[in-house]
Amino acid sequence: MLKSSLLAVVLFFSSFSYADDLTEFDYPLLLGDWYWFSSTNDGVVTDGVSYRAMNIKFKSSYQFVIRLLQVDGTIEAWEGIYDIDESSVIFRAKGQPEQQHSYLLSYNQFILDGARFTKLAPENLPGNWRSSRISGRDVGDGVSELAISLRPDFLFSAKVSGDDGRNREHQGIYFIEDDRIVLIYEDGQHDSQFRLGSDTLTLTNKQFGMEAVMVRE
Repeated sequence: MLKSSLLAVVLFFSSFSYADDLTEFDYPLLLGDWYWFSSTNDGVVTDGVSYRAMNIKFKSSYQFVIRLLQVDGTIEAWEGIYDIDESSVIFRAKGQPEQQHSYLLSYNQFILDGARFTKLAPENLPGNWRSSRISGRDVGDGVSELAISLRPDFLFSAKVSGDDGRNREHQGIYFIEDDRIVLIYEDGQHDSQFRLGSDTLTLTNKQFGMEAVMVRE
């Protein structure tokens, strides 16, 4: 009984994955929304224009969107395709010259030609979440609770508890794309869809018919 309950706990966490999950992307930490903000109200002058902020969204389809906020409130935007290797990224957009930039990347910092960008999560996503209901054909009766702490800097900790009192804990990095969230930890990863309410977070996996409804602590 003890062994079967622990197996149910392990199955719950490890089987939240897709056959074509986002972790197959070569640079998963790049995905998401990155923001640069000027340290002064006067902004930073480039080609005679003063910019106050910049947002770059990278997608796993190798598409990007760039938005620039000028000091006078004007927004410039363009989109296109990017190429990336270990040290440089190339932007190609219709009507814009091809641009190649050197970069450094961590789980929550992106330095592009010396400009430091920070990744931001959806406003209500970071926090401590605890399951109010877990269901699915691959979730055994031995799973009693799932708790996840999602930090604003894209670090997470998670604990799956069994009815027998045994727990399985994970710590690592998470990233998101659209309605997908991926948790990467030392001995694995899991990829699920999420739906965010003001005080609820629902994680689902259609492949396994699993759902966890979480409430904010």
